[in-house]
Amino acid sequence: MRVEQGFQPVPFVEGNPYTTDPALPSLMRRILPGNVFQDVNQELERFGGDVLTILRDASRLCTPPQLVQYDSWGRRVDELRTSEGWRRLKNIYHREGLVAIPYERKYQEHSRPYGFAKLFVAAADSEVADCPMSMSDGVARVIELVGSQALKRDIFARLVSRDPLQAYTAGQWMTERPGGSDVSRTETVASPAATSQLSEYGPQYELGGFKWFSSATDSDVALALARTGRLEDGARGLSLFLVPVRLPLVRPPDTPRPSALTNNIFTHRLKNKFGTKIVPTAELSLQGAQAVLLGQPNHGVKLITPVLNITRTHSAVGSVGYLRKALAIATAHSRGRAIRGGTQLLKDTPLHVAELAKLHVLYRALLQFSFGAVVLLGRTECGVASQDEELRLRLLTPAIKAFAAEKCVTAMEECMACVGGEGYMEENGITKLIPDGNVEKIWEGTITVLSLDVLRAIERSRAMDAFVEWAHDVLKSCPRSLAESLGGPLASLRLALDEMTNAYKAPVHPLLPRPALFLFCHVASSLYLLEHAVWAVNTKEPAVQTDIEVFRRWVLEGGLDAALEAVRRTKSAQEDRVHLDAAIVYGQGTMNAAAKL
Repeated sequence: MRVEQGFQPVPFVEGNPYTTDPALPSLMRRILPGNVFQDVNQELERFGGDVLTILRDASRLCTPPQLVQYDSWGRRVDELRTSEGWRRLKNIYHREGLVAIPYERKYQEHSRPYGFAKLFVAAADSEVADCPMSMSDGVARVIELVGSQALKRDIFARLVSRDPLQAYTAGQWMTERPGGSDVSRTETVASPAATSQLSEYGPQYELGGFKWFSSATDSDVALALARTGRLEDGARGLSLFLVPVRLPLVRPPDTPRPSALTNNIFTHRLKNKFGTKIVPTAELSLQGAQAVLLGQPNHGVKLITPVLNITRTHSAVGSVGYLRKALAIATAHSRGRAIRGGTQLLKDTPLHVAELAKLHVLYRALLQFSFGAVVLLGRTECGVASQDEELRLRLLTPAIKAFAAEKCVTAMEECMACVGGEGYMEENGITKLIPDGNVEKIWEGTITVLSLDVLRAIERSRAMDAFVEWAHDVLKSCPRSLAESLGGPLASLRLALDEMTNAYKAPVHPLLPRPALFLFCHVASSLYLLEHAVWAVNTKEPAVQTDIEVFRRWVLEGGLDAALEAVRRTKSAQEDRVHLDAAIVYGQGTMNAAAKL
């Protein structure tokens, strides 16, 4: 039989990632004022079409970067070569204003949701181009807050530029060999410099050290932590610096790009990663690199916080954006794939649709949860957030990053299975999303690190009180008729809210922060789904019954009960649980050592 003969499978057809999305347009209509929504809705519809064409065409041209350390004459050159596709993707992101939108503030505090919605529809088709853009976003915010006027004029303006010829991207160099996420053991040392090319931008320093991971190494500038205090001062002895990756820092746009060697930055090797292979990530040696001090000396960890808040939000939105595409593929496939001798489509097969429905409920919960934090970020940056809203954002930022990272990769694997053998093929997209999405469980803090960050926020502020007050306001906003129809789910949610609050009361069991984080995330995402359902009821949205049902299923079937049980089980764990964990993992002889932890 010739390949053209016989049964021919029907390829799935993806629609516009914005207009065909089952939840995003409704979410945007809820969180944006009417006049803003009209503009943003039209722009997202236009951009969604470009994602399917222009963005995907550029993605197909992407290949992994290469590092050429020496030229044919044996000279050290450290030439980092990236593909035409990667450069095109970054240029598209610049032109589309993915960094610019929140700083142009055309729509004031609503500019953040607009910008992140645009990122959301593009994330899964852009080879992780948001990596340099997220860090550029964070660096722009730091310069906006503490940068000199000269830095704002020359660097901030380029970071938020829509002109690819003028626009800069930024990296961040925090991770070193001794510490990973623990920056307290940073070895890079900063020494005051008598002279440098950066005198007009602020206090001049030279940096010496080794950075173990430098994401987006092809960027123009980077933020770096370096030690200005004593080693024994730990994180309290670190300062924040802006490092030009190449000198001169400001160049005419039509001139060749210099090597990083011009600022005594040596690229030792590119990282061989599980995913995100198009993003250049390298090991760097700083041997007297010129840098500008940002803010006050020895306040580096505090000053880097705005960057972490922004990049963690990018991470969460990107994770859910990957799931969006995987779910869109699985759903589209169900409309064309026939079973039972070709007499029944998957979309008409209840068992298959039931599995897709579980994934859609999860997707909607993560979408509402993530954009709930995005709204607060926009309000905080524009100075219109209340103190309680700022405190809630402090809890939500690490929480959305952890929850989205934890849930999305597993859900994408289920989407792959829903497409069958074709889902396992590289050409169909899902296989690329899974390894790229896995980095979000590590980048900017593992889930365990983030769970401890949430605990610190609760211990050091009244953030939990602010969250609980908001939760009760959302519950009270539920119309009587809706509350009566949702009696069971609302009772479960109230019970979980109380249990979550108690879980964070001191003293907290050493094993509790992680299960408590997941319970918090289930509660918070449920509240955002309820908030959306209440809005749908009050505005008589056509899909109101779907929104109500999504809330009901998420509370009763989405894992809240399991998260609640995990917290209860951990709270009642025997005192020797930590020691027994060590014995299971490392052997019986380690129990005494574990007792010292």
